Amino acid sequence: MSQVDALVAFFEQLKPADLARLNELYAPDAYFKDPFNEVRGVPAIEGIFTHMFEALETPHFIVTGRVEQGQACFLTWDFRFRFLRFDRSRWQTVRGASHVRFNEAGQVVFHRDYWDAAEELYEKLPGVGSLMRWLKRQANR
Repeated sequence: MSQVDALVAFFEQLKPADLARLNELYAPDAYFKDPFNEVRGVPAIEGIFTHMFEALETPHFIVTGRVEQGQACFLTWDFRFRFLRFDRSRWQTVRGASHVRFNEAGQVVFHRDYWDAAEELYEKLPGVGSLMRWLKRQANR
């Protein structure tokens, strides 16, 4: 199994108990950035995913595409979840992409997630979502 295959399998099957295995896939000083976080090191990365499981119901990733070149890859994905504090009956989907680079040992040293927080998350929140959709309409006039 390639390093990319292992990473994809890890994220597509991710459960809270699996977070202890991040140090198998990520280098000790790995860098991670998304629209809300910028951290370095496996414990900090683990903290981000721990918070995800605490804040959301049934979060999971579905990798929809990938491009590999040397020690790097670009993954596109759908992140599916339900809000714990809002409408728990409706599944939400955030579409995004990850740029990942590996070291010579096959561990992730760089992981940057790209997704539009306004469109993919804020517009789905009660109250805030109405405001965000209104602002978007005003900007597109």
